[in-house]
Amino acid sequence: MNYNELAELLFPDIHTTPEDIAAQYPPRQLPEGAKVTRIAPSPTGFMHLGNLFGAIADERLAHQSGGVFYLRIEDTDQKREVPGGVETILKVFADYNLNFDEGATIDGDNGAYGPYRQRQRAKIYQTYAKWLVQQGKAYPCFCTEEELAAIREQQAALKENFGYYGKWAVHRDMPLEQIKEKLAAGEPFVLRFRSEGSLERRVKFTDLVKGAMEFPENDQDVVLLKSDGIPTYHFAHVVDDHLMGTTHVVRGEEWLATLPIHLQLFQAMGWKPPKYVHTAQLMKMDGESKRKLSKRKDPELALDFYKQEGYCVPAVKEYILTLLNSNYEDWRLANPDSPMESFPFNTKKMSVSGSLFDIDKLNDVSKNVISRMSAQQVYTLLTQWAEQFDQPFHALLTRDPAYAQSILAIGRGGKKPRKDLAVWADAKPYMNFFYDELFQPDDCYPENVSLEDRKTILTQYAKLYDPADDNTTWFDKIKGLTDQLGYASNMKEFKKDPSAWPGNVGDVSMVIRVAVTGRQNSPDMYEVMGILGQERVLARLKAALARLS
Repeated sequence: MNYNELAELLFPDIHTTPEDIAAQYPPRQLPEGAKVTRIAPSPTGFMHLGNLFGAIADERLAHQSGGVFYLRIEDTDQKREVPGGVETILKVFADYNLNFDEGATIDGDNGAYGPYRQRQRAKIYQTYAKWLVQQGKAYPCFCTEEELAAIREQQAALKENFGYYGKWAVHRDMPLEQIKEKLAAGEPFVLRFRSEGSLERRVKFTDLVKGAMEFPENDQDVVLLKSDGIPTYHFAHVVDDHLMGTTHVVRGEEWLATLPIHLQLFQAMGWKPPKYVHTAQLMKMDGESKRKLSKRKDPELALDFYKQEGYCVPAVKEYILTLLNSNYEDWRLANPDSPMESFPFNTKKMSVSGSLFDIDKLNDVSKNVISRMSAQQVYTLLTQWAEQFDQPFHALLTRDPAYAQSILAIGRGGKKPRKDLAVWADAKPYMNFFYDELFQPDDCYPENVSLEDRKTILTQYAKLYDPADDNTTWFDKIKGLTDQLGYASNMKEFKKDPSAWPGNVGDVSMVIRVAVTGRQNSPDMYEVMGILGQERVLARLKAALARLS
């Protein structure tokens, strides 16, 4: 076989050489130990938690080592691509503040190692494909879908391994003259890799998460280029990761099965493979057992879910770090005020088995994250969310920003800040009693306080209330009212013999709380009344009395 002649027949329009391409992609000049990572999603229109899971690991590995984090769009499969898919990818990563040093952007490419969209790199792949043909390492295959299906049926009947290999690789040794005839007849072909692997031999490999591993060699003559001249993932990512200087590839463990193919391709090209970081699958509890998160069953797999529900970006990222590194939670406890970027991310602390996703734990993390924010930060993020998902609430919040921020400032700061909000959707039910338009009293008064006592408490307190009082004076007035009713103003005495009193100062306070806020659970009443103002407090007391009459 004259491989040079075959290469010219298959690629008559390719005149560049691997040396020409390599000259366009010089080695990166980076500090020693710097890592180059990439996130390379397909523009299918669906961005899921796994994309973010891998992207955060990529970003941390690159940026904490002084390296490069870039975005590549793997758009070789046009059947799965949807209109606007690339824009969706870019918007989601922008929403999550993932800062790429290079890669695809809305306006084109940013960086010296592009193009960063694979379909724009067709000539590059074809140059290397032509070189593989010249080396006798690749060949054309003219099998139709029907012929491949027939081979599969025969393999099933004989209980042999499926695939295109060995005796089943029917076009592997096709004579040059026959190839010329098929090309002249216009028959479409794919380019296949000529594997020299054997399932009897083993490939040894060290994954940065899984550790030392062994696999059977790849014996399949996998497709390198499809009939339209566009590469498969197998070939494209090998070429791109080499040329772009990728040092570490983070991807899901579902790719482990194809790792022997990729290592074999790197070897055939004469290139050193990057280090691989195969992350554990995201799992969830389903009854008593674990299962993989499912696009069909689990809305929380889609990143849109977190935006709609109102999870703030820092909370989602922080929670993912708890899944990625087993020591993150301990670090956070020791460094409550440190930015998450200062955490020393390490692949050795990544889970070997499935990472268990727990929405309740995410909510706890989110409450902690939001509790550490300033009122201004909370207001900014909340109004941004409400503008898109609850416009009437947005109108209330922005009508008087200072008023809204004073509400959000209650219990904020200090060693034990309030943790009322897990998602922005929680803010409306938490804040609604501050707005007359949303106020819906439940009149759930303490059962041990009689109707007459309720009326007396509200009537007398309306006369006592003075917004100029400090916290101590304000509470002393409530205690005085408690004594007038014959209730216990001293909780220690009450606890010694509860039967000696019809109620206590807590019951009196609760009657006032329910009248003013419409609920039994609310933030500190002194602060609440200060924000509501005298006019609204007195109006609430009067309205509550009217409902009791």
